[in-house]
Amino acid sequence: MEKQTRMDRISNLPWDVLDTILVHLPLKDAARTSILSSKWRYKWTSLSQFVFDDKCFSNTSLNKADRWDEIMKIIHRVQTYHSGPIEKFKLAAYCCPNHLDLDQWMHFLAEKGIKEFVLKEFYFIRRFKFPHCLFSCQQLTHLELYGCTFKLPPEFQGFKCLARLQLRQVYIDNDTLENLILQCPVLERLILLKIDGLTYIKIHNPNLKHLQIDTEFGNIFLENNPRLSSICIHLTSVKLETNLSCSLEEWKACNLFRVLGCLSGVKRLSLSGHFLEFLGTPNVPERLPERFNQLMALELREISLKSLNEVMVFLSILHSSPNLEELSISHRDLEVGSYDRPIVEFLNSKYLLGSLNRLQVVRIRGIMVSRPEWELIKLLLASSPVLKTMTVVKYRGSRIPESMFLQVDRASENAKIISLTL
Repeated sequence: MEKQTRMDRISNLPWDVLDTILVHLPLKDAARTSILSSKWRYKWTSLSQFVFDDKCFSNTSLNKADRWDEIMKIIHRVQTYHSGPIEKFKLAAYCCPNHLDLDQWMHFLAEKGIKEFVLKEFYFIRRFKFPHCLFSCQQLTHLELYGCTFKLPPEFQGFKCLARLQLRQVYIDNDTLENLILQCPVLERLILLKIDGLTYIKIHNPNLKHLQIDTEFGNIFLENNPRLSSICIHLTSVKLETNLSCSLEEWKACNLFRVLGCLSGVKRLSLSGHFLEFLGTPNVPERLPERFNQLMALELREISLKSLNEVMVFLSILHSSPNLEELSISHRDLEVGSYDRPIVEFLNSKYLLGSLNRLQVVRIRGIMVSRPEWELIKLLLASSPVLKTMTVVKYRGSRIPESMFLQVDRASENAKIISLTL
């Protein structure tokens, strides 16, 4: 019987095919291919993508310093044997990076034509200085930074290919952030989380589509963003900034009109209660001069119906959103206390008929069935002729009985009310 020879078909595959296979494995498993044969010993070190996450560690009990040591063992081998480009680097393992090691690795990546650079959460005592070398990487399409501080170098010519930018727990001043955003002509998604160093935020980018902000600021400017369609702004407290960030005439104008009045093309809008409070300074129009004709979904998080300013801004946005289909509300008032009579009187005086002709879904979460909350529910039910479902989730205790809802006038005969409790 003729002896058949076994062919090593995998080893003879083109490198781009092997790379596509190996980058879909956890890095730890890709490195284990080194034991297959002498031909495979260093193949994994030339991958085009390196993702360091918790799957990289065989010993899950390693402390954060030992984790970084394990990562550096891999990085040293890559620096020694790697050939070809590195398109993606992601650090998503909780560890304690050495700043000098990290700086040297970033210089290495800059020379390799990095396109996607991601730093997720890790332990730090002080922020590391983001090296200038990465500002010359014109191939970057995706940049996520964490725990660093940086200034734009004088020779910076922008990121011409950058489509996604996320900054988290980064120190950056007002001008640096504004100039960075301006010099990313194809930027589509911008995320700013817990930023230090900002007194105000200016965002101007003709290509920007998605914006998420969860940080403190004293003022915000969103003009000249014609393609912006999805906005999420969470403000933890209100700190009004009146110097240098805007002119006296701008400051006298209502923040609601000044900040949101230029965003008539927005389709999805998510705002926190404290940001509503900011928008309510110094006075609130019944509706905006230019309506949100494309707004389909509105989410209001952690609002307070004890704040007249927040209620006025909320209703002004509703009056200005004739095509709204989904409304979600969550409350931060988790105790039933005395209510402010002017708020109830204000809600009783408002009529939204004609403003909510397309509203189909309402979700209200975390209420205590205070008088203002109940008046708001009545107002929405009476003003939504095509409403399909209203879900009301009560905070603690038994759910709101159906008999209470039966006493409320409804504009929609087909509206289904779902009453739940946390």
